[in-house]
Amino acid sequence: MAGFMFWKKKRGEEAPVEVREALDAPDSSESLIVDEPIVVEPELVAIEPELVAVELPKRSSRKGIRSLFSRVKFDPANLDELEDILIQADFGLDAAIEIVDEVKRQAKASGAESEQELKGILAGVIAGALQRDDAALNLSDGKLPYVFLVVGVNGVGKTTTIGKLANWLTEGEWSVFIGAADTFRAAAVDQIATWAERAGAQLIRPKQEGQDPASVAFESVEAAIKADADIVIIDTAGRLQNKIDLMGELEKIRRVIEKQAQISEVLLVLDATTGQNGLAQAKAFAEVAKVTGVVLTKLDGTAKGGIVFSIQRELGIPVKLVGVGEGINDFAFFDAGEFARGLVS
Repeated sequence: MAGFMFWKKKRGEEAPVEVREALDAPDSSESLIVDEPIVVEPELVAIEPELVAVELPKRSSRKGIRSLFSRVKFDPANLDELEDILIQADFGLDAAIEIVDEVKRQAKASGAESEQELKGILAGVIAGALQRDDAALNLSDGKLPYVFLVVGVNGVGKTTTIGKLANWLTEGEWSVFIGAADTFRAAAVDQIATWAERAGAQLIRPKQEGQDPASVAFESVEAAIKADADIVIIDTAGRLQNKIDLMGELEKIRRVIEKQAQISEVLLVLDATTGQNGLAQAKAFAEVAKVTGVVLTKLDGTAKGGIVFSIQRELGIPVKLVGVGEGINDFAFFDAGEFARGLVS
């Protein structure tokens, strides 16, 4: 995992008695009529919660990334074949040409000829193109609870991703609430309830079948605030048949949440095995959902890892998290260097 710094509220310490008494004192209109200027003692001013740095569990995704070049001989005369391989891996034509041209340029400049040297150059070129400054989750501004909306079509691993993310956060001693706002499928609530239990997260269920998703989202954030929780993860329906309906629903969810808390992330879950179809989904959701990051699932089941490149290049949206297996711990931050070495090795 990349070396990101995360912050949450410091626990276990109350404000001094004088501060609590001053803040709890009833208002008095008479106290506003004074002859002398009002002097506010520093110790009586409400203080922002103190934040503490949190180191979350480190996990690697490299073991789950399929190499693209296990059967390709690397030598200077063979580099043109890399274009075809990169295109087949969903890097896209323009990106494949640019990557190979840069590998050739660096190989010529350095005199690299061995397979190890050429693979090192290729990994460096891919990593450099994928590196972004906004790859970290927004767990740093201290505006708790951090609220994550999770969107994506059915079948991409959205529920599994929420469970893995919640588990990773609870391992880091964050208190996590999950809002089951995908109310259009009864099975969706049961599935996410199973993952919430495994992850040690608190689930907020719909009060009745078919409840308005926005009201479930509102109740989830409300409950998290009352419990002084760190994180709220909101599941949403995975429909994409009608973008107008989807936009209306997501905007309503966003609106009711923002009455209580800001939304820290909108995470789009994509199945890496769908290749360019996944890119089409990403474009549709990016138009309506204000997506801030992508979670790429099933990366262990495909050799089309170049979809990461396509998403970041064409949409300008960072891939933040990756899923590389079915287990609850098969989950990691996207690391450009690790990813590139996994593809090339």
